[in-house]
Amino acid sequence: MSKVVKFGGSSLASAEQFRKVGNIIRADKDRIYVVPSAPGKRCVSDTKVTDMLYACYALAEKGDAFETELMQIKARYDEIITGLSLSISLEEEFATIRENFKNCAGSDYAASRGEYLNGILMAAYLGYQFLDAAEVIFFDESGNFLAEKTNEVLGARVREYDNVVLPGFYGTMPDGKVKTFSRGGSDITGSILARAVHADIYENWTDVSGFLVADPRIIHNPVAITTITYKELRELSYMGATVLHEDAIFPVRQSGIPINIRNTNQPEDEGTMIVESTCKQPEYTITGVAGKKGFVSINIEKDKMNSEVGFGRKVLQAFEESGISFEHMPSGIDTLSVFVHQPEFEGREQVVLSTLHRLAHPDSIEIDADLALVAVVGRGMKSNRGVAARVLASLAHQNINIKMIDQGSSELNIIIGVTNADFEQAIKAIYDIFVKTRL
Repeated sequence: MSKVVKFGGSSLASAEQFRKVGNIIRADKDRIYVVPSAPGKRCVSDTKVTDMLYACYALAEKGDAFETELMQIKARYDEIITGLSLSISLEEEFATIRENFKNCAGSDYAASRGEYLNGILMAAYLGYQFLDAAEVIFFDESGNFLAEKTNEVLGARVREYDNVVLPGFYGTMPDGKVKTFSRGGSDITGSILARAVHADIYENWTDVSGFLVADPRIIHNPVAITTITYKELRELSYMGATVLHEDAIFPVRQSGIPINIRNTNQPEDEGTMIVESTCKQPEYTITGVAGKKGFVSINIEKDKMNSEVGFGRKVLQAFEESGISFEHMPSGIDTLSVFVHQPEFEGREQVVLSTLHRLAHPDSIEIDADLALVAVVGRGMKSNRGVAARVLASLAHQNINIKMIDQGSSELNIIIGVTNADFEQAIKAIYDIFVKTRL
């Protein structure tokens, strides 16, 4: 059995955390592929190394002195080296970084050095082979990830070694410049590596014991999710659940490799298992409830809309021409509503409205702003009657007005629109009826 293990920034913020990680890896001989993030915060008031690197490079880019800031970053790594009693020096690495900063190598290069340096330390600490991600993870000229080339080259290189440390977050473009994934991209690197080596499992270690049924900032001590499918996770991640970078799902999903979200500080917890499919019935009817604020609904009315061929296309074309993507589009016989992100829409609303009139010739258009969307997600919903009725009843009991309801044919999720002001109360009401009272 082979496992890819990825550790987040909080798991590698200090020498003490490194020791925890080392103990976790050594406790299981199958954990032979390791993906580290850059050091995160050691305490609430601390700064992540990636943020320090961005700030340091910003000074260099402007031609300002940056040596003090660079040495503060070096001190973070030296502290780890000293705390672990490692016989390694990063002097040459920082000399190279200093020169590349002076030559304006790019902010992606700067940000990637956090993972790169932590990978060197992790390999030295474990006695594993260090493999620079710049040699095996590829992007095209436009910055698009080259999945198949990476899979082929990475798989071949990794098979040369018994165990490997591959830093997360970055790769290279055809001209040799470093290119990073979006923030949190070390999750993606772990997923890419798991696919390349045909791993049996991808363990993603962080500072929480997996996914929770609801946001702990809204629900006090919500219950944990033991097993969740890729589809369910995709829905919840899109609606704000952020334990795992949502793009990390795709590489392992293609190969049917499960992801196990684990807690570095509580390694005895089993965490959450993310799988393609499962016969295990969820403990509750719903797997999770999540949502986002900041939407606006553009409500379009036109008599006999349903018999006009191409009406929906014309409506969406108006948003496309303004570069605005839509979230949901519930409709009636003579009405159609388009939900979009309010910040994107506000600056272009009059352009969109005039384009809608020009293309679709509606009878009237109304705008409903300051809305939130709540997603109720669960594979158990399909086999349980009256789920939608219970959702609506829970909201009605709290005097919450429903602006929109949308359920896909897969019966995997129900999307509810409420006002921003009712958002938190809506989450609590749905959690209470399905988890606390289990009606």
